[in-house]
Amino acid sequence: MSQESGGDERAGVVLAGGHSTRFGAEDKAVVDLAGTPMIRRVVDRIESVVDELVVNCREEQVPAIRNALEGGPTASFAVDPVPDRGPMAGIMTGLRAGDGEYAFVVACDMPFVDPALVDHLFDRAAGHEAAVPRLDDQWFQTTQAVYRAGPMIEACERALERDERRVVEPLFDLDYVVVDEDEIRDHAALETFENVNTREEFEDATERLEGERSGYSSR
Repeated sequence: MSQESGGDERAGVVLAGGHSTRFGAEDKAVVDLAGTPMIRRVVDRIESVVDELVVNCREEQVPAIRNALEGGPTASFAVDPVPDRGPMAGIMTGLRAGDGEYAFVVACDMPFVDPALVDHLFDRAAGHEAAVPRLDDQWFQTTQAVYRAGPMIEACERALERDERRVVEPLFDLDYVVVDEDEIRDHAALETFENVNTREEFEDATERLEGERSGYSSR
């Protein structure tokens, strides 16, 4: 994180460094989803509620992602110094590159992310070190959450030193607020958390987005 912290500024960190093993050989971050690269859909949805955008990825992904974002919001890159260490390491790298005191972290394969929820998560995180959605199934949505950058970076460092790779692990070192399902539904449909991991999910997302484009909304 920059030494000259942006204070009230909000960062948006998009995680794109994972290998899309269930999706196939193609990098799903830049795959065309109903006419728009997937990562561009995510960036377009959140850019109105953040002050800066950071994309975390592997070095070899940069040219294709830069091309996918061309003509859209300006984003900087936070390249993994050691690739393939998992999403927690990606979060840490992305947070280090941002200037905002708080950052929203989202995976690049969540094309339905709702900016109204993002805005609410920033509000809920104020005065704490994280605001993390948790659905009724008790799963923390750690890759669609707001973190205070400094404490989260340190918590990730400690977890990695313990050889912990689960993204939820650093959360337990933080003063975090849980945003439960009822509260989430006040701001967004639960489709905000849907990710595209498989070709079947990709086809489903394409169909819904094309439906929205032609005037039909699934929500």
